[in-house]
Amino acid sequence: MYIVTGGAGFIGSAVIWKLNSMGIDDILVVDNLGTSEKWKNLVNRRYADYMHRDAFIDLAERDALGNDITAIIHMGARSATSERDADFLMRHNLAYSKTLCLYAKKKNARFINASSAATYGNGSLGFSDDAGGPDRADAADTLDALRPLNMYGYSKHLFDLWAQKNGHLDNLASLKFFNVYGPNEQHKGEMRSVINKAFHQIRKSGRMRLFRSTVPDYADGGQMRDFVYIKDCAEIMWWLLENPTANGIFNLGTGTARTWNDLARAVFAAMKLPGRIEYMDMPAELAGSYQNFTKARMERLRAAGYSAPMYSLEQGITEYVQYYLEAPDPHL
Repeated sequence: MYIVTGGAGFIGSAVIWKLNSMGIDDILVVDNLGTSEKWKNLVNRRYADYMHRDAFIDLAERDALGNDITAIIHMGARSATSERDADFLMRHNLAYSKTLCLYAKKKNARFINASSAATYGNGSLGFSDDAGGPDRADAADTLDALRPLNMYGYSKHLFDLWAQKNGHLDNLASLKFFNVYGPNEQHKGEMRSVINKAFHQIRKSGRMRLFRSTVPDYADGGQMRDFVYIKDCAEIMWWLLENPTANGIFNLGTGTARTWNDLARAVFAAMKLPGRIEYMDMPAELAGSYQNFTKARMERLRAAGYSAPMYSLEQGITEYVQYYLEAPDPHL
């Protein structure tokens, strides 16, 4: 059995899509559906059962889920970077993840965990996924030196630190997702990708708005991100399931930084519309913690053996817009 936590969510449902494409449907979906629309991400999927996250963790803690567990793909978490309830994040993003890590180890099951590029903070220490110790010559780029800017990133960082200090990085893959976009994110509201928001904004008004730059090194809309298509994420996680000796912390991006202007032009092109970009002032509450540049270093994953090409920003946006956002059913 494959267990996918956050299985109705954006990345979790994409993992199930990939498992289904490989002929696997012995899947337990764990989530907290509530009143959200993310249940729609499961309509096209095949799986054995669904369980609420609270019932699931109770069974895991009591070792009452049986022994036939191939893998736990732990994508379930509170992912809003604006979340202010620190105790909630400590409970659901940190303690929950620790429990599942130890449970997977006990069951000899593959454990894949969702970390985040938010752990890198303002990016001043770079974006290396090398989790070396503080005695390393390049300690400024190691896990211990990172300082996340929000509680969400800190909760993810604490799990990676715990896994490192307790010797678990040799038995799991913890993935630092960069700016993921693609089908099945519609339910995320304000946490949707800018690509999704841009599509709806352009369709409504014919224009797209971007933040003006607050620093001289970047032009308006020239701030840069590593945008990664959801299907690449699903492919990489499948590869990690098939290659259980590839362990540790891995970045999950493309290794290429692109500007918001590039993104906007690609969305307009995919929609076959002329580009109309307008710039607006960045809110004061964002200016002090805004990341002007992110770029995943992908050497560790490539050195581990992953060799498949990645979608370019233009390829990913074109497919997302034309095959999903403009389709009657925008889901995988």
